[in-house]
Amino acid sequence: MSNRLFQGVIHQMKDAIDRTIGVVDETSVVIACSELGRIGEVNESITSDTLSATVPFVINGHTFKSFGSSTRSEYAVFVQGSDEIAQKYAQLLAVSLSSIKQYYDEKYDRSNFIKNVILDNILPGDIYLKARELRFNSDVSRVVMLIKITSKTDVSAFDVVQNLFPDKSKDFVININETDIALVKEIKPGISTKDLEKLAGSIVDTLSTEFYTHCVVGMGTTVTGIKDLAHSFKEAQVALEVGKVFDTERQIVTYDNLGIARLVYQLPTTLCEMFLKEVFKRGSIDSLDQETLFTIQKFFENNLNVSETSRKLFVHRNTLVYRLEKIKKLTGLDLREFEDAIVFKVALMVKKYLTSSPTKY
Repeated sequence: MSNRLFQGVIHQMKDAIDRTIGVVDETSVVIACSELGRIGEVNESITSDTLSATVPFVINGHTFKSFGSSTRSEYAVFVQGSDEIAQKYAQLLAVSLSSIKQYYDEKYDRSNFIKNVILDNILPGDIYLKARELRFNSDVSRVVMLIKITSKTDVSAFDVVQNLFPDKSKDFVININETDIALVKEIKPGISTKDLEKLAGSIVDTLSTEFYTHCVVGMGTTVTGIKDLAHSFKEAQVALEVGKVFDTERQIVTYDNLGIARLVYQLPTTLCEMFLKEVFKRGSIDSLDQETLFTIQKFFENNLNVSETSRKLFVHRNTLVYRLEKIKKLTGLDLREFEDAIVFKVALMVKKYLTSSPTKY
């Protein structure tokens, strides 16, 4: 990265400075030069000891000035000549290249740092030290959104999302794998979950309408501080997995709105199987046909209201009552009773969960 960066600056400077200019690294190799033929040339006079000099120095008719990180000098800029003008040019170039390197290093390191934080690849004690070193604002609120690409196209979804959030000092777009992109978004005070859902919706719409790329978005809770970003990321992962099982129609799933589904997802499978056996003592849940299950779904959707459900199903009220009695005989649960209805609703979700075998986070 540094080689291309330095060569770009040297190329722009060569017309303004009517001398040969370039950069040598700590392995004595010329990595950038206004004379392209000299790139790769080895200058054995340059060593880690010579790079430690804080003032300009002259070697073989060229003036050198070291630069690098705050802890040590890894590079030296060189200018043809040993006069006062060569010394001034060397100092100016060293300051310019050092500032540019620092900017790009911080930009790259920040994204890498955030990726390590959300993936739990950094020790908790190191998080605050690294954040201070990178001058990272730890006091603002942020949320993690996980964008999962469900249909591939030739378009780079990562580039599209990056262009949607150009402020790289506040928002971080991170490639997790071939299908998953994490967005770590800084949140201003007063922003609600609905506002964030609208933002997620705009990402989905842009990718689908403009680039024919379909995706779903899982959203964690808003957190303050850096350490808890890993929790928000895991919540976004859980939201996507739970949504895949219980709410396949939704393109945006927020962790806060998962409700009972979140509880079911966190239960061990052995406990779920025991629960189903206890609930359906008289017969298996599999003994219910599709028409009966559809009737139950509509009954729940209409808040256990017999008249409203029969109207929506276009059946006589007595027909619905007969179906509910049939369910009671099969399962021992009267869905007109609130407590029985809750048990049956959870049982249906548990069955769906066991059938889908989702990934656990």
